[in-house]
Amino acid sequence: MDHLFSIQKALAAREMEAIFLTGPSNVFYATGFPGFDCTALVTGSEAWLFTDGRYIEAAENAVKSARVVLTDRQHPLAQRVKEVLSDCGIRRLGVEERSLSYADYLNYKEKLGVELVSSQVVMDELRAVKTPEEVEIMVEAQRIAEKAFTETLSHLRMDMTESEFAAELTYRMILHGGSDKSFDPIVVSGEKSSMPHGVPENRVMRKGFLTIDFGVKYKGYCSDTTRTVCLGEPTAEMRKVYGIVREAQEAGIAAAKGGMIGSEVDAAARRVIEEAGYGQYFTHSFGHSLGIDIHEGPNAAPTEKRPLPVGAVVSAEPGIYIPGRFGVRIEDVMVLGENGARDITNLPKDLLVL
Repeated sequence: MDHLFSIQKALAAREMEAIFLTGPSNVFYATGFPGFDCTALVTGSEAWLFTDGRYIEAAENAVKSARVVLTDRQHPLAQRVKEVLSDCGIRRLGVEERSLSYADYLNYKEKLGVELVSSQVVMDELRAVKTPEEVEIMVEAQRIAEKAFTETLSHLRMDMTESEFAAELTYRMILHGGSDKSFDPIVVSGEKSSMPHGVPENRVMRKGFLTIDFGVKYKGYCSDTTRTVCLGEPTAEMRKVYGIVREAQEAGIAAAKGGMIGSEVDAAARRVIEEAGYGQYFTHSFGHSLGIDIHEGPNAAPTEKRPLPVGAVVSAEPGIYIPGRFGVRIEDVMVLGENGARDITNLPKDLLVL
């Protein structure tokens, strides 16, 4: 799957001659090829993928919509790109300022002989809207991660360490078809559950809340899910806080739809937590876009003034974190439509007590 035609349409709409893609995620989006140390050049009518001898055979077998060009010591990347630019008569070249280092910018500016212009927005806007095929892949990624989570949870023992659980979960996500984890799993128990991005440690599970944030990459796309379970009987306050977080998540999902400003979706969930008296303990945004990367944009965040487009895939993950005591986060993933959001996460949300 590639998106070259969509990129070419976007270039035409902005009256741009070409764009040079250097970030691995955008190269994959454009060409469908996941190899690292690859770049791509897209004009209004053609495209090229540049790679070296490590990936050339795989690229030639996989890439059908772009010309695959070998780079080596005798024909370095800048020389190859300059040749194409010269042949096509291109004088202004769009670049991804977010993934292009200053050193590389100076190098290309010197060696390509064309004007380099900021064009990150072209790719950001395209990738914010997922096609039905992309959504289908992301749904399957969710299913792989959910199966792995359910199996790993069934093997949980109180003498298991947080790191062991994280390793077992990662293993099972790969076993069931994932190519990699989306990010390092967060597995924090007891008082450490109050740390939203706590790191699993080589310590046995502590009684109380156990928060598990995990995701898998499948066919180049990410899943993202969080569940909080309780090891041992929860207190009345713990049950109350869990219920508030669940209510907040459901309020955010119910409010979300394509065209809404990101801060409005966040506010719908945040209001529930604030009215319950726990506003100071909700320390991050309601959600973020995801796709090829685990964090994309736009977001459902208090400072997000951009609309969330129809077709965006956004996490829904409110939380309450009381330092030194406990924390709760529940995270699903939703696809935004014109009239609402579709939750593509299948795991139950009732508090599980183990």
